[in-house]
Amino acid sequence: MHWTARTHRPDRRPWNAVFARAVVVLLGLVVAASPIAQAQPIETAAPSAYMIDDATGTILISKNPDTPLAPASMAKLMTLELAFQAIKEGRLSLDDEFFISENAWRRGGAPSRTSTMFAAVKSNVRLEDLLRGIMVQNANDACIAIAEGMAGSEAAFAGLMNQRARELGLTHSTFVNATGLPERDGPRQTMSTRDLVTLARHVINEYPDLYRLFSEPEFTWNKIRQTNRNPLIGQTIGVDGLLTGYDETDGFGMIASAVLDGQRIIVAVNGLKTSNERFSEVQKLLGWAARSFEKLSLFAAGEPVGAIGVYGGEIGSVPVAAHQPIEVLIPRGVRSKLRARIVYLGPLRAPVAEGQRVGEFQVFNDDQLIGTAPVFATRDVDVGPLYSRALDAAYQMVVELIHSGVDAATNR
Repeated sequence: MHWTARTHRPDRRPWNAVFARAVVVLLGLVVAASPIAQAQPIETAAPSAYMIDDATGTILISKNPDTPLAPASMAKLMTLELAFQAIKEGRLSLDDEFFISENAWRRGGAPSRTSTMFAAVKSNVRLEDLLRGIMVQNANDACIAIAEGMAGSEAAFAGLMNQRARELGLTHSTFVNATGLPERDGPRQTMSTRDLVTLARHVINEYPDLYRLFSEPEFTWNKIRQTNRNPLIGQTIGVDGLLTGYDETDGFGMIASAVLDGQRIIVAVNGLKTSNERFSEVQKLLGWAARSFEKLSLFAAGEPVGAIGVYGGEIGSVPVAAHQPIEVLIPRGVRSKLRARIVYLGPLRAPVAEGQRVGEFQVFNDDQLIGTAPVFATRDVDVGPLYSRALDAAYQMVVELIHSGVDAATNR
């Protein structure tokens, strides 16, 4: 349950500091722009869609963002992430060669009649070329070769994909293979559009040099030239990467990123009926985002955004700040009423170390969540004297008993 504090109590211990629950501190932020015409809302035909501004994390579109759907070839983004991570950590190099097994050739190469780079069976291919095969041609043979080379088998690699998904906070994703191809037996592979955007944002910012391969217009392998399977690459709307997917049950999807007037937007849609509808929806949403929003800076990096009460500390609360500037996008020319809150798992117990992550700063425009940022303690807080800790413990007990009664009455 979220408890909300609208004001601070004048006594030493803010009441919101003492719950062993998720605690919320509300901060009032009212931003008034000249009351010109309302920004035009936008609808999307996609059953599931999610779009953010990369720099600020502002959520621009959110429609059933946590619905798990088959990502099809968009699942390859996790295969790429594992390879990118290994390259960045020095466990792999772009010049390493991977063997094209008969399994990779048969299930993902020319005999499969699926997206392929036409790698020759029992050949060795440099990792850089395999990555180009995936990022330009959606190549299934390249995905299987990387999976077998990194983990010994595609099934073992799927285990690594799921482990990495948990590390990255992808809470609505299940991976069963490296390609996104449907498995006749066993669980379905699923991802939500929110997870797709979260993963894409991570890849773009963590591996910028490798991300650039997405925008190559064509790739030739085994004397077979193929153009980029993403027809939006190179168009004037600024799309420079990521992937498309199609599943017989869940339909057409796409994860795309574009730079529009210096502003990077990331969007995912899924569940559409046709390939053309998929591309037109992405173009429509990106164009709307570029026209309809402007950036607003709320706090500089390191600037305190509020304070969180500390249970059993030498002082009653600790100021908190974000490591990066807190910025949001707001509709152009619209009177906006922003609210912000700090959410944390309380009570925050002493000792607290400077730089310790203690909660999340959330920004709302009216009732819509538009941005989040982790917040960190700006100073150390040591354990307080015994009498202080005893008072805190007694106060916590009284407050929890009072709210236990409220909860019981509410739930009857």
